Amino acid sequence: PMANREKNKKTLLELAKLSQNCCCADCGAADPDWASCTLGIFVCLNCSGTHRNLPSVSRIKSIRLDFWDDELVQFMKANGNRAAKNFYEKFVPVFYYQPQPDDCVYEGMLWKKGKDNGQFLERKFVLSVHDFTLKYYKEDESKGPKATISVKDLNATFQPEKIGHAYGLQITYCVDHHTRNLFVYHKNGQEIVNWFNAIRAIRHVYLKTAFPTASDGDLIPWITRNYLKEGYMEKTGPLQREPFKKRWFILDSLNRKLLYFKTQLDAIELGVVFIGSENHGYSVRECVPKGTRGNKWKCGVIVETPDRQFVFMCEQERDQRGWVEALKTVISKPMMPQDYTSKIITLLSDVLIKYNKTKHK
Repeated sequence: PMANREKNKKTLLELAKLSQNCCCADCGAADPDWASCTLGIFVCLNCSGTHRNLPSVSRIKSIRLDFWDDELVQFMKANGNRAAKNFYEKFVPVFYYQPQPDDCVYEGMLWKKGKDNGQFLERKFVLSVHDFTLKYYKEDESKGPKATISVKDLNATFQPEKIGHAYGLQITYCVDHHTRNLFVYHKNGQEIVNWFNAIRAIRHVYLKTAFPTASDGDLIPWITRNYLKEGYMEKTGPLQREPFKKRWFILDSLNRKLLYFKTQLDAIELGVVFIGSENHGYSVRECVPKGTRGNKWKCGVIVETPDRQFVFMCEQERDQRGWVEALKTVISKPMMPQDYTSKIITLLSDVLIKYNKTKHK
């Protein structure tokens, strides 16, 4: 019943104010409003992300937003941070460092592909929950980070085949509305999985901070995601009189974007097409366009948008069918409020890309 739910929430909030519980059990940050209902401790939002990566050890709940039954509330009452510390940290050596509220989440060395060449060099990466950034450094750290990447638009996806290493990870982010790729690997499989989980943890914390009322179910698809389809197609320009050029395409169904790059290991996108929904005038079909030139491949895909028609060529019918199906999947999804913003940003981004290309000619 609702009354009982409110009573339990009130009890938990009072427990969290007690002197033994009013600081995060892990890092000491003030006013924790998350709790591990399996360990009986109160933790802050940042540390809750770490606990979520250990679901078999610690189950995390919000003391404000989640439902708590009487039994769990009694368990929290019987335990708490002080009792848990006395029990779990009984044999921790005095020299052992306790995390602080503004510490990094994760740092270490990764082999990173050079932006303009295929060479992978060892670089130090630092993932910081304090300012929601991923930084990486060249050999001389005193010069500061080579890049500071906001966690806001960060995505990570395992790409062993593309990168050519069993433990390869592609990290994608945005700079001035342009998509950038970093290709990294580690020689140790567990280490790359740790990096992937650390990125997921910081993304989850960021999303919880940015959208405090959203449920975990709403946020999970946005933490990290695989792309719906990737591969080479040939494309022509808006007038359809320009010669076809081979490009590597990535379909990000969550952001409704079809991105294209010169090669599959390119750092910077060449352009982007926003893929709206059917009832906004978007469609896709197989075709064999007439009067095309410069194309080596013959299996055509036409994407109609309210602004223009895009013509792509695939090498084989199998690829053609795959792209049409993938694009249909996105087109059949209704647009969400955030998609309208994404569309405006995508169109602006494409204008900027074209302007910069013209300027540098």
